[in-house]
Amino acid sequence: MNEQPLRFDTKIAVLLREDLEPWQRLNVTAFLVSGLGTTVPEVIGEPYEDADGVPYLPMFRQPVLVFQGTKEVLAAAHERTLARSLTRAVFTSDLFATGNDRDNRAAVRAVPTRELDLVGLAVYGPKNAVDKALKGARMHP
Repeated sequence: MNEQPLRFDTKIAVLLREDLEPWQRLNVTAFLVSGLGTTVPEVIGEPYEDADGVPYLPMFRQPVLVFQGTKEVLAAAHERTLARSLTRAVFTSDLFATGNDRDNRAAVRAVPTRELDLVGLAVYGPKNAVDKALKGARMHP
C-alpha cells in the first residue's frame, strides 16, 4: 500500500527561554502541551494498541516542534500570539516556586500580561500564523 504521509495545515510549537536548565526545559514543555488536548480535541489522534491488544493513551496526531529564544524573543512571540488570537499556554518563572495547580493559576493571575516573566510558550494554530508568531526563535538543539 502506497499511502502519502499526512500533511498538516496547523502547527503545535513550544518556545522555551534559552537560559533554562535541562530539567526545566522538559518540565515546562510537558506542562505547556498538556492543555492543548483538552481545549483543542482535534489535535489528539486515536488510542494506541500493541500487538498483544494492550491499550495505550492517544497522543497528538502531529509533531510538536520545540524552539528556543531569548527573553525578548519570547516576549515578542507572546505579543504576536495575542495579536493573532492563537491558542496558547504560558509558563512563567514564578511557577517554578509553586507546588500545585491552584497556586500556579494564582501566580499567573497576579501579573499583568506585559509583565509576565515568560520561560515558555505553547502555540497552536494555522501553520503560517504560528511561524510568524515565532519569528526570531530557532529550533531547539
